[in-house]
Amino acid sequence: MSWLNKVNCPFCRMGWHQLDYVPVIEDGEVMVIMDLYPATPGHVLVLPKNHIETLYELPADLGARIMNTAIAVARAIKEKLSPDGINLIQANEAAAGQTIPHIHFHLVPRNRDDQIILRFSPEKAGEN
Repeated sequence: MSWLNKVNCPFCRMGWHQLDYVPVIEDGEVMVIMDLYPATPGHVLVLPKNHIETLYELPADLGARIMNTAIAVARAIKEKLSPDGINLIQANEAAAGQTIPHIHFHLVPRNRDDQIILRFSPEKAGEN
Protein backbone atom coordinates (compact mmCIF):
# COMPACT_ATOMS: atom_id res chain seq x y z
CA MET A 1 0.00 0.00 0.00
CA SER A 2 2.32 2.64 -1.27
CA TRP A 3 0.09 5.71 -1.69
CA LEU A 4 -2.52 5.42 0.99
CA ASN A 5 -3.23 2.83 3.59
CA LYS A 6 -6.55 1.06 3.41
CA VAL A 7 -7.78 2.66 6.65
CA ASN A 8 -7.83 6.00 4.79
CA CYS A 9 -8.90 4.64 1.39
CA PRO A 10 -12.28 6.13 0.46
CA PHE A 11 -13.35 3.03 -1.47
CA CYS A 12 -12.47 0.73 1.44
CA ARG A 13 -14.37 3.04 3.77
CA MET A 14 -17.38 2.85 1.44
CA GLY A 15 -17.11 -0.95 1.45
CA TRP A 16 -17.10 -0.88 5.25
CA HIS A 17 -20.11 1.51 5.16
CA GLN A 18 -18.10 4.29 6.83
CA LEU A 19 -18.60 6.79 3.97
CA ASP A 20 -21.78 7.59 2.09
CA TYR A 21 -22.14 6.27 -1.42
CA VAL A 22 -24.93 5.28 -3.79
CA PRO A 23 -24.79 1.51 -4.33
CA VAL A 24 -25.93 -0.08 -7.58
CA ILE A 25 -24.86 -3.68 -6.94
CA GLU A 26 -22.98 -5.10 -3.99
CA ASP A 27 -21.95 -8.59 -2.95
CA GLY A 28 -19.20 -9.98 -0.73
CA GLU A 29 -16.37 -9.14 -3.16
CA VAL A 30 -17.49 -6.61 -5.77
CA MET A 31 -19.42 -3.38 -5.62
CA VAL A 32 -20.82 -1.05 -8.25
CA ILE A 33 -21.40 2.51 -7.08
CA MET A 34 -22.48 5.75 -8.67
CA ASP A 35 -19.51 8.02 -9.35
CA LEU A 36 -19.63 10.99 -6.96
CA TYR A 37 -18.43 13.29 -9.77
CA PRO A 38 -20.00 11.75 -12.88
CA ALA A 39 -18.67 12.65 -16.31
CA THR A 40 -22.11 11.84 -17.75
CA PRO A 41 -25.43 10.66 -16.29
CA GLY A 42 -25.18 6.97 -15.37
CA HIS A 43 -21.39 7.01 -14.76
CA VAL A 44 -20.61 4.18 -12.31
CA LEU A 45 -17.53 2.56 -10.78
CA VAL A 46 -16.95 -1.19 -10.54
CA LEU A 47 -14.43 -2.20 -7.87
CA PRO A 48 -13.39 -4.89 -5.42
CA LYS A 49 -14.40 -4.39 -1.80
CA ASN A 50 -10.95 -5.48 -0.60
CA HIS A 51 -8.08 -3.03 -0.96
CA ILE A 52 -6.14 -3.78 -4.13
CA GLU A 53 -4.22 -0.84 -5.51
CA THR A 54 -3.63 -1.69 -9.17
CA LEU A 55 -4.27 -4.17 -11.92
CA TYR A 56 -0.87 -5.71 -11.23
CA GLU A 57 -2.04 -7.08 -7.86
CA LEU A 58 -5.56 -8.09 -8.95
CA PRO A 59 -6.09 -11.87 -8.72
CA ALA A 60 -7.32 -13.31 -12.03
CA ASP A 61 -10.46 -14.86 -10.55
CA LEU A 62 -11.51 -11.58 -8.92
CA GLY A 63 -10.65 -9.73 -12.13
CA ALA A 64 -13.00 -12.08 -14.01
CA ARG A 65 -15.78 -11.40 -11.49
CA ILE A 66 -15.26 -7.66 -11.80
CA MET A 67 -15.30 -7.84 -15.61
CA ASN A 68 -18.43 -10.02 -15.65
CA THR A 69 -20.10 -7.47 -13.37
CA ALA A 70 -18.96 -4.61 -15.62
CA ILE A 71 -20.41 -6.39 -18.67
CA ALA A 72 -23.77 -6.94 -16.95
CA VAL A 73 -23.91 -3.31 -15.78
CA ALA A 74 -22.89 -2.01 -19.23
CA ARG A 75 -25.75 -4.01 -20.78
CA ALA A 76 -28.18 -2.58 -18.21
CA ILE A 77 -26.94 0.96 -18.90
CA LYS A 78 -27.36 0.40 -22.64
CA GLU A 79 -30.90 -0.93 -22.14
CA LYS A 80 -32.07 1.70 -19.63
CA LEU A 81 -30.25 4.86 -20.72
CA SER A 82 -29.77 4.16 -24.47
CA PRO A 83 -26.38 5.89 -24.77
CA ASP A 84 -24.65 5.99 -28.14
CA GLY A 85 -21.71 4.14 -26.55
CA ILE A 86 -19.95 3.32 -23.28
CA ASN A 87 -16.34 3.78 -22.18
CA LEU A 88 -14.69 1.31 -19.80
CA ILE A 89 -11.74 3.15 -18.25
CA GLN A 90 -9.15 1.92 -15.75
CA ALA A 91 -5.85 3.58 -14.76
CA ASN A 92 -2.85 2.26 -12.83
CA GLU A 93 -0.50 4.55 -10.91
CA ALA A 94 -0.32 8.33 -10.94
CA ALA A 95 1.44 8.60 -14.31
CA ALA A 96 -1.58 6.92 -15.93
CA GLY A 97 -4.07 9.13 -14.10
CA GLN A 98 -5.01 6.93 -11.13
CA THR A 99 -6.15 9.33 -8.41
CA ILE A 100 -7.36 6.84 -5.77
CA PRO A 101 -5.01 3.91 -5.13
CA HIS A 102 -7.76 1.28 -5.10
CA ILE A 103 -8.39 -0.40 -8.43
CA HIS A 104 -11.65 0.69 -10.02
CA PHE A 105 -13.22 0.61 -13.44
CA HIS A 106 -15.28 3.51 -14.76
CA LEU A 107 -18.29 2.76 -16.94
CA VAL A 108 -19.15 6.04 -18.65
CA PRO A 109 -22.23 6.22 -20.87
CA ARG A 110 -21.46 8.33 -23.94
CA ASN A 111 -23.50 10.31 -26.42
CA ARG A 112 -22.24 11.87 -29.61
CA ASP A 113 -22.72 15.41 -28.27
CA ASP A 114 -21.53 14.93 -24.65
CA GLN A 115 -18.34 17.05 -24.98
CA ILE A 116 -16.24 14.44 -23.11
CA ILE A 117 -12.82 14.13 -24.73
CA LEU A 118 -10.48 11.17 -24.33
CA ARG A 119 -7.17 11.77 -26.07
CA PHE A 120 -4.82 9.15 -27.36
CA SER A 121 -2.38 10.68 -29.85
CA PRO A 122 -1.61 8.29 -32.72
CA GLU A 123 1.29 10.55 -33.78
CA LYS A 124 2.93 9.88 -30.40
CA ALA A 125 2.61 6.09 -30.66
CA GLY A 126 5.94 4.40 -30.28
CA GLU A 127 7.71 7.45 -28.82
CA ASN A 128 9.44 7.17 -25.44
